[in-house]
Amino acid sequence: MDVSAHQSAVDVAILVMRVVGGLTMVAHGVNHIFGGGKIAGTGRWFTSLGMRNGPLQAWTASVTEIAAGLGLAFGVVTPLCAAGFVGVMTVAIVTVHSKNGFFIIKEGWEYAAAIITYAVLLATIGPGRYSIDRLLGIDDTLSGWLGTAIALAGAVVAFLQLAIFYRPERSPK
Repeated sequence: MDVSAHQSAVDVAILVMRVVGGLTMVAHGVNHIFGGGKIAGTGRWFTSLGMRNGPLQAWTASVTEIAAGLGLAFGVVTPLCAAGFVGVMTVAIVTVHSKNGFFIIKEGWEYAAAIITYAVLLATIGPGRYSIDRLLGIDDTLSGWLGTAIALAGAVVAFLQLAIFYRPERSPK
């Protein structure tokens, strides 16, 4: 097997994963701002989920989705962008999906967990040859266990955000 051809195929596969996943997250953030009820509607929805200051949370989520998505697509500080994915999806699991079980068909947490896994894996393996991280010479520095830790820090930030802002209504017993 030609090692360089194999590595080239792996780098192209990583590029495709980054671009497709990153632009999908960008579309999600743009939809929160401009789609349906626009950012005001997204803010009202966040408030209805139990988030204090729903408009601020809507902007935070939307900007994170757009910035992390673009960053991941281009391979810019890849683990930090992956942390954005992990954070946003962790909040989504806690506030929306966990009460619905696992399967996405029932609005469960399956899809969000897959996105978290995807982001952590990309942070771990690195952005590949076709990335800005490679141009800057930091792709190997930020991958591996360090990349994993940075990506998982997104969950820590998410739980801090939830501790400060999440106040769901309690069901009467």
